[in-house]
Amino acid sequence: MNRQERLEAELVRTGQMRAFERQLAGELLDRDEGAQILIGGIDEAGRGPLAGPVAAAVVILPDDVPFPFVNDSKKLSPKKRDELYDYIREHAAAYSVKLVEPQRIDEINILQATYEAMRNAVAALAVTPEVLINDAVRIPGIDLPQIPVVKGDAKCLSIAAASILAKVTRDRLMEEYDRMYPEYGFASHKGYGTAQHIEAIRKYGPCPIHRRTFIGHFL
Repeated sequence: MNRQERLEAELVRTGQMRAFERQLAGELLDRDEGAQILIGGIDEAGRGPLAGPVAAAVVILPDDVPFPFVNDSKKLSPKKRDELYDYIREHAAAYSVKLVEPQRIDEINILQATYEAMRNAVAALAVTPEVLINDAVRIPGIDLPQIPVVKGDAKCLSIAAASILAKVTRDRLMEEYDRMYPEYGFASHKGYGTAQHIEAIRKYGPCPIHRRTFIGHFL
């Protein structure tokens, strides 16, 4: 498949993702097919790591701009994620990314911290969406219609875009933390519980960005 064919295939795939989320939103809001709806796609990054914040992003995509190659962030290379991160930020109708830090995660638990990051991201939007489409969760404390979609980052274009913004934001922050705490290798594993990371925790003890409630059994 040459470059043009690949681009055309991507426009079809992402067009189908966009059409799917529009259909879901239209059914929920009882809108006619083809009606323009401000959809906010939400996703998070960093629920599982032993260190660092959890990040949540919400993205509203315009109807008149194509977003080829946008996909679940886990399916993309770091280079492609970085390229799409810039493209989404340039062309999105609105977006917001918010973090909840490790100390707060320890205080309220990771699920509640994720919800808090999502609420903060929605509140910071310059444009209020008519409906939120979320990756598998329903966020408490938000007075907007919500549609949870299992594996939404692979099915809905707005969620996929949010997954990229959340992951790239968090990954870049973990690379900054690697320069502050080089003994833990944060740049390579981004805080996840690799053998290298667990060994470093046992050798050096926790640093300020470790989630104490996640690492107790390693100490």
